[in-house]
Amino acid sequence: MVDELPHVLWAHRTMPKTSNRETPFSLTYGTEAMIPAEIGEPTRRTLQGEKGYEEDLRLNLNLVEERREEAARREVEYKKKEIEKYYNARVREVKFKKGDLVLRENGATRKEDQGKLGPKWEGPYQVTWAGDKGAYKLADLAGKEIPWTWNSMQLRKYYA
Repeated sequence: MVDELPHVLWAHRTMPKTSNRETPFSLTYGTEAMIPAEIGEPTRRTLQGEKGYEEDLRLNLNLVEERREEAARREVEYKKKEIEKYYNARVREVKFKKGDLVLRENGATRKEDQGKLGPKWEGPYQVTWAGDKGAYKLADLAGKEIPWTWNSMQLRKYYA
């Protein structure tokens, strides 16, 4: 099992990563690795000779910083997209209509900290206006308008 470790590491270092589309080897050394089978076969890299290969290597080393910056940018973009996908898969969209009874999150209006056992929701309130983008205006059951607008993430359906 330990004998296989160098082969596994080699495979890991020479495989392009999904997040940045680069291999760890190329980001470290500025050029792609030559696999053992490529050394014996005639390829552009093996046929151009020592002098031409050194010139290509120097050019790649000059551009390695740009490649690293571009890979970092692609990785940030990829991670942002994956986080957004993860979040959106778990968000449940709730639509309330005018007249629905709801509870609102207690955090915005809590005057004093009631500890972790204090109530998390308060209400019920009645929806008096429902915007098309998830914004709502509320009133208490006596009809007194509650200041501010609320979004659906701060509201829960009230079941009497």
